[in-house]
Amino acid sequence: MDQHRHSTLDELINEEEARFIARMRVSAELGERGGQVMPGGVCSSWASSRPLPVWVSHGEGALVWDADGTEYVDMHAGYGVNVVGHANPHVVRAVQDRVTKGTHFAQPTEDAIVVAQELARRFGLPKWRFNNSGTETTMDAFHLMRAITGRQLVVKIEGTYHGHHDSAMISIFRSADDLGPESAPHRVAGPGVLAAAADALRIVPFNDLAALEQVLDQHRGQIAGMIVEPMMMNAGIIPPAPGYLQGAKDLLHAHGAFLAFDEVKTGMVVDWGGATRLFGVTPDIVCLAKALGGGLPCGAIGGTEDVMSAIETGVYDQIGTFNGNPLTMAAARATLTEVLLPETYVTAAEVGQSMLQGSMAALEAAGIPSYGTVFGFKGSVVFHDTPARNYREFLRISTAISHLHFLVQHNGGVFLPPWGKSESWTLSVAHTHEHGARYVRNVARVAEMAAGLVDRDSEIFAVGSYN
Repeated sequence: MDQHRHSTLDELINEEEARFIARMRVSAELGERGGQVMPGGVCSSWASSRPLPVWVSHGEGALVWDADGTEYVDMHAGYGVNVVGHANPHVVRAVQDRVTKGTHFAQPTEDAIVVAQELARRFGLPKWRFNNSGTETTMDAFHLMRAITGRQLVVKIEGTYHGHHDSAMISIFRSADDLGPESAPHRVAGPGVLAAAADALRIVPFNDLAALEQVLDQHRGQIAGMIVEPMMMNAGIIPPAPGYLQGAKDLLHAHGAFLAFDEVKTGMVVDWGGATRLFGVTPDIVCLAKALGGGLPCGAIGGTEDVMSAIETGVYDQIGTFNGNPLTMAAARATLTEVLLPETYVTAAEVGQSMLQGSMAALEAAGIPSYGTVFGFKGSVVFHDTPARNYREFLRISTAISHLHFLVQHNGGVFLPPWGKSESWTLSVAHTHEHGARYVRNVARVAEMAAGLVDRDSEIFAVGSYN
């Protein structure tokens, strides 16, 4: 490609989108058919992405095939679920065995005990219950904190996503213009969410203990707890500052409030004991989903004896028809005891570090600023020179080159999540250095294409938002 004939990233993006669409004729046809019976032609709004949704045929190991028959190295992983890889033989065997014995009873099976024991070992919390999604898990966390304390207010981190229930769908922004002043962040309910839900939250930035302390002092005796991703995972990857997690726990406990970790994206992904083990801070509540089920819908909530006794005594009814579903428990048992063993995280991190180093070297050679991180199966490259410390800082980064990167990776045989700036890659136990090298080659192509279109001094790319 002759990059000199392009004057803006817009032109590059338009060209790559045209290539994308030309390859996806069956996906386009399926989207049209789906649109007759499903809003937007997809099963979830998150599958509706520019330039068109990708329909998938099947997957095996580290690979996935779209409906047009094109093979990709899968680093989308169903938004971070498939760290066991596609059709993992241990999980397949467990599910096949279980399905012949019955798939639903609304009563517990023995596998649930094994899964709970393993989670207690990994996360350092003694008691566990199950549900069916990250949304249900964080909803239980909100309910538990409020039911036990008798208080209504919960502290939430600005910009974080904790599922699509009313308590959580507050202050989730696409634009920095919507955030409000740093001293008084906006508390905005999402579409269709009760406005009163915003009144029950207090918003603070990630990595800011002073802001948390101020809120706790302002509402002394009114805060039930705080929910936080121990690493922000919808802003590339933002790790906690040294001392932040322990400092938050100490402040909350001093005010009689709970600390809940939303480890839906990090649990069993960044470390075999999640961010809880990785950073050495055990909260009162841990929320899990995604990777736990080995590809099946799942959720789990763990807590201290004090927290979970509220369920045992009936202070809070943690219920659900499909909680502890036999298929899910069989898959989770195989995932935890046969697949996601400690050594697998070392191998994944080695592949990820090679990807990060190769990508940043190619971008630096082209004069394109970048930073990134790798933790276990997760990693990210962000096209900016200053690592963001919170969501407010992250939103100041342009999305244009991130969208170009998604398109080039997809056209080059690597399947990434479509929201390029905010979502990270997810590897699996089946990924190798050869798979990672394909990702790096595509980053190098992006670097060659976009060289000269990035103004390092202004830190602004040549085109607006592609969210």
